[in-house]
Formats: sequence, structure tokens, C-alpha cells
Amino acid sequence: MNKTDLTRLLEEVARGTMGVNRAAQHLFNLPYEDLEYACVDHHRSLRKGFPEVIYGEGKTAGQIQGIMEKIISREAVVMATRIDPEKAAQITAAIPGTTYHTDARILIWQNQKPAMTGRGTILIISAGTSDIPVAKEAALTAQLMGNRVDTLFDVGVAGIHRLLDHRERIQSATVLIVVAGMEGALPSVVAGMVARPVIAVPTSIGYGTSLGGLTALFSMLNSCCSNVAAVNIDNGFGAGYMAACINRA
Repeated sequence: MNKTDLTRLLEEVARGTMGVNRAAQHLFNLPYEDLEYACVDHHRSLRKGFPEVIYGEGKTAGQIQGIMEKIISREAVVMATRIDPEKAAQITAAIPGTTYHTDARILIWQNQKPAMTGRGTILIISAGTSDIPVAKEAALTAQLMGNRVDTLFDVGVAGIHRLLDHRERIQSATVLIVVAGMEGALPSVVAGMVARPVIAVPTSIGYGTSLGGLTALFSMLNSCCSNVAAVNIDNGFGAGYMAACINRA
């Protein structure tokens, strides 16, 4: 239940078109519903403007399905991240209208398009093609949260001319998400071109001394550009969520 739903409910009670008992039934499972294996936070969209997002790793397909069904009963959109194809096949078969995005490993159910709440465009840039899955996780998250999203892939520092060809798109964005593995240099380069917030996403892409993304993370944390902030390794979801919060502020 979001703020709009709650306001509508209270207005119906005030007008007398809905009885108090029926309204109380709508609110019965706020703020959460205990499923034994999960406590579903039905209050989250009211507090934060977006429903609880399900993290799929470590959960069974049955658990994910159970949580999704409870959220679907109250929300217009449900999102589950880090879903492997086998779990996705089981869940999409069980819940009609669910879409699986293979690259991003995201399951989405929605019964209406999200209202545009962002004030500008979020541009998502990947250094290499191998970074695209994390970039797409960020893109889908930001889109579902009501933002205009643009993407620019495979424009890393090994061929900097590819990036510079898109100066206008880069400088017109309100918030930028820059996804990079290897040495993680691209966020600093992009941040030096703009006066906007740049959210840096290190990926686990790289050879031995990339240390599973730690080298890129350290590089981003030590950026000399003051408009760079870093999220965790491979955390496209976190970057997309943060960009959406900034873009609607």
C-alpha cells in the first residue's frame, strides 16, 4: 500500500462509501505479514515509495513465489532480483504476467506502467560488454521506480573516443550510473565531464588481481572526482535505486 492508496481509502471512509470494518480489513496486515520463512513488508511503499524488492539468491522458487503472491495482492508492481533461469521458469509458470529478464536476472510482475516520478534522465554507462548484465539490473530498477532511463554500453577507457562521441547525452543526464570492472577507471572519467552525481558500480569482471571486483571498488572509492559515490560490487540494483531516489528529490 502506497500513500495514494492510503489517501483514497481514508477519503472513502470519510465520504461514507466504505465502512470502517472493511477499511480495517485492508489495513489488517500492515506493517508486515509473517509467512514463517519471510516477513513481507507491506508498509514499505508507504514509507519509501516503492514496494519491497525480493532478493532471490538463497531462496527457493517456492519461497519467492509465496512472497511475490503476497505483494501482488497489494501492489501494482513486484520485482525480484538475482533469479536464476531454473527458478524463473517455475515462477513464471505459476504466476501469470511475470516477465523474466535474462541478462539482468530480474523477475517483474506489474499490472500497470509506473508513473513518472523522476525529474530528469538517468544515464547508465557500462565500460565493457561484460558489464552489461549489472548495468541492465540498474536500468530495470530505475525504470520500474518511474524514471526515464538511457543506456550507453561498451565505452570504456581502452577506447576513450567511444565515450567522447556521446558528450551531449552524458552532460544532459540528471544522474549517471557508471558500471566498470577491471581497474574501474571509467566513473572518474565520466565524473570529470559533468556537474551531476555519478554512482559508480564496480563489477567482478577482470583477471586475477582484479580480486573479484575489489580493485575496481578501491579505485572508485579513491576517485579524485568529488561527485562520485560507489555502491557494492555487482550491485546494479542498489545503484538504480539510489539514482531513482536522487532523481525524484
